[in-house]
Amino acid sequence: MADPATPASATATLPAGGDGAGSRPVVEGHALVKRWGSTSVLTGTDLTIGPGVTGLLGSNGAGKTTLLGMILGLSPPDSGELRVLGLDPTTAGPEVRARIGYSPEHHRLPADVRVHDFVRHIAEVHGLPKRAAINRASDVLWQVGLGEERFRPLGTMSTGQRQRAKLAQAIVHDPTLILLDEPTDGLDPVQRDDMLDLIRRVGRDFGIHVLLSSHLLEEVERVCDGVVILRDGVVAESGALSSLRGASRGLVVEVTGTNAQVEALIEAVRAAGAAVELDGTRLLVSAADAAADPDVLHDLVRDSVAAHDVGLLRLQARTTTLEDVFLGMDP
Repeated sequence: MADPATPASATATLPAGGDGAGSRPVVEGHALVKRWGSTSVLTGTDLTIGPGVTGLLGSNGAGKTTLLGMILGLSPPDSGELRVLGLDPTTAGPEVRARIGYSPEHHRLPADVRVHDFVRHIAEVHGLPKRAAINRASDVLWQVGLGEERFRPLGTMSTGQRQRAKLAQAIVHDPTLILLDEPTDGLDPVQRDDMLDLIRRVGRDFGIHVLLSSHLLEEVERVCDGVVILRDGVVAESGALSSLRGASRGLVVEVTGTNAQVEALIEAVRAAGAAVELDGTRLLVSAADAAADPDVLHDLVRDSVAAHDVGLLRLQARTTTLEDVFLGMDP
């Protein structure tokens, strides 16, 4: 996203956040249990959230917002241990919240309050003196692209502008960590792209750790370094995106020929020890031994295609995607 044009007085880059923790986990949880009445939301969850930009994925009702509330110290776990920036948010809630910025999912903002006054007020709540809060509010609104709109009432702003205002108030006090709950909700594709670029910039240029709660895989893949996936009350998968996706899952093969030729090809590949799954017009071929050399599988399919005189349209490696991980597919 191109930076908005700013006057000379508003070009100062915000100080980088961070607590000098290096690669130390930002959030750690062990055996977390959380119930609302008779409903169990988290059922013995272990999780580790590292530095950088992390995506928190899960279907609706998976417990993402509940976990954010626990990190903020607003709803303590029923059992288990939680550490945020090295502190227990249940007993050190004010200290934890002083180092965290939060952008909620809802858009219920004070309609008659100017956006600058709103962001300045949040800065003062976090302990900034009035003059510093005024300056920081102005700076951060330019940074998120609302500099020229900073004296407009929030009620006159579009959904995209309100999302930027929520991001501005989350980072105005230079937090170590920000929690963003569905920050692209209600945005059109262009606005969504701009917001994701802005979030990535906050994590990269400002040095603030980001926990991005979303149900959209594409968003997480675009901006996040790591991911935590909630499913059935526990963390189903977590880790660096680079380590979770990209593992070989065999080959995708597309061929042309008669039904008899294709069936004979499938039988030959299976007889050679590989597994074949028919997916529409594609053959998904994988080795029986997950540790097998992928080149051996490639040569087997190529030679079998040639031997059965069928046309080859595609022979491509099939790798694990974030969608595969999210759906719980075995690599």
